[in-house]
Amino acid sequence: MLSPSPAVRVFLAVEPVDMRGGHNALSGVVRRLGLDPLDGHVYVCMNRRRFMAALLWYDGSGWCVLKKRLSKGTFQVPAVEAGTTSVRIDSVSLAALLQGMDLRAPRRKWYRR
Repeated sequence: MLSPSPAVRVFLAVEPVDMRGGHNALSGVVRRLGLDPLDGHVYVCMNRRRFMAALLWYDGSGWCVLKKRLSKGTFQVPAVEAGTTSVRIDSVSLAALLQGMDLRAPRRKWYRR
């Protein structure tokens, strides 16, 4: 389980990314978003059909890349405004995203007495 410190921010790229590349291609995507991949934050990219995700972060001594491919279903990203290139999410949302949970509409349970 990936559990970044509270000081680490997590950014989710909205546009789809070609997943064939490694850390150099992913860092280029982060730079095109106007962000700095060397700042120690985690950057999440997904493919067009959203069944593959890649996480990129620089820990000060080297690049770390984590890729996940869902066996069923797709990653559900939070709703974003038109024209937005990236969204900041918290570490709990990152864990839910990697589990395949839907971030768009949290489910509420209503209990009757």
